[in-house]
Amino acid sequence: MNDIILEMQNITKTFPGVRALHDVNFEVKKGEIHCLVGENGAGKSTLMKVLSGIHRHGEYSGKIIYKGEEQRFSSVRDSENKGIAIISQELALIPELSIFENIYFGHEIMKGKVIDRNETIIQANKILERVNLKVNPTTKVRDLSVGHQQLVEIAKALSKNADLLILDEPTSSLNEEESKNLLQLLRELKAGGVTLIMISHRLKEVVSIADTITVLRDGETICSMDATKNKVAESKIIKHMVGREIENIYPKRKDTKLGDERFRIENWTAYDPKKRREILRDINLSIKAGEIIGVAGLMGAGRTELSLSVFGNSPGYRILSGDIYLDGEKLQIRNPMDALNQGIAYVTEDRKKNGLVLIQDIKYNISISNLAHLIKGGVINENEEIVLANQYKDNLDIRATSIKQKVLNLSGGNQQKVSMAKVLFTKPRLLIMDEPTRGIDVGAKYEIYSLINRMADEGMSIIMVSSELSELIGMCNRIYVVSDGKITGEIARDAFSEHKIMEFATNTNEEI
Repeated sequence: MNDIILEMQNITKTFPGVRALHDVNFEVKKGEIHCLVGENGAGKSTLMKVLSGIHRHGEYSGKIIYKGEEQRFSSVRDSENKGIAIISQELALIPELSIFENIYFGHEIMKGKVIDRNETIIQANKILERVNLKVNPTTKVRDLSVGHQQLVEIAKALSKNADLLILDEPTSSLNEEESKNLLQLLRELKAGGVTLIMISHRLKEVVSIADTITVLRDGETICSMDATKNKVAESKIIKHMVGREIENIYPKRKDTKLGDERFRIENWTAYDPKKRREILRDINLSIKAGEIIGVAGLMGAGRTELSLSVFGNSPGYRILSGDIYLDGEKLQIRNPMDALNQGIAYVTEDRKKNGLVLIQDIKYNISISNLAHLIKGGVINENEEIVLANQYKDNLDIRATSIKQKVLNLSGGNQQKVSMAKVLFTKPRLLIMDEPTRGIDVGAKYEIYSLINRMADEGMSIIMVSSELSELIGMCNRIYVVSDGKITGEIARDAFSEHKIMEFATNTNEEI
């Protein structure tokens, strides 16, 4: 356990105008789980891209010593040939191919000049058993849950005989139960001799699984902490990450009296022709002005389907019955534009794919949601657009050089703030936020939570959909729990507990 398998010495990496890493030193012991933490933009992913050959030798300064030898990787294939495999946050699977084809893609098992399909399936089965995934290897990846796709990615890495496995935010898209299962798998891989480096913003998971914790801040190594002898407190990690104390991860709200009922849906039912079943059944839900309610549930329970259907965006399924009321008025919502025009806005869980135009600047991304407000005489009033974008940049503390900075160059937390600014420009009365802090570090989370509280204090109603139970407990006035397309529980703040939420989520409690 004391043998050093990896040393990264004085690693410095720059991009045009940005120094991402500066003299970073990083040391990993053989057979340990080493967690790498830090705020967005701290340099964690960049460091791992250097290690895995994505950033090639010559594009950075410093040394990589692996198994006692200096390495000069020119590609990912080079690092894989040495036994290093990386699983990025965005999974690199091909949906239309089967599981076994994905596992052995690029290093196929051949019989002469032809792929040996039967042997590939046999070997894929063995690896799937190793990652505890009981599924037919001929199943197409598109038909798997996100949690199962994550296991296929790990199986793919193991098929390359990886001794060192790098996982970048492996649980960011998973619910609590799937995350728990994945962490148990990592422990089993460790017991089997695999060394693991895990990047994660979920400090609760880091504390539960890490042997060593290394903190990066602003592209520099701050410290490494041994977690095998004494448990490392989350507060200590946070202090090293952000350079300051954060007394409470969830900022305290003002003691403001809630207003009248703002929003209500009754008997809301939706049908998915592809799945040939109802995906939402008789949903009844209400929220008051200034209230924050949570929507909890396991992956596939219907949380996102509920959010999208209320917003008028029901891809592939149709609403069978139900009514929507906003401030006492019955609404007809046929599409997202109807929702926006009537005061309902939605912040997507996937800001990079569905929420933002990454190659455009901050100003464009904010103003595009409500261009009609800026058009005078058929032309966009650019001066007003600039003033408005700067106001949102200041009010939401979007950290960027200017409103002309491209969104793709912002940290995850600042991208999320742009997503929020974009929908706030539509002046909503009800804001639905799906996984509002996914992939965001603890410091940026605190800022997002503070913004949510501020909006609620100003009278906005907010529905927060989240896989993080602690987040819902820390932020919400009430929590609705969804299971198999139905609301199985409504929990008041004074009765909040993770155990109670999970009882309703797994439908082991009586329905209300």
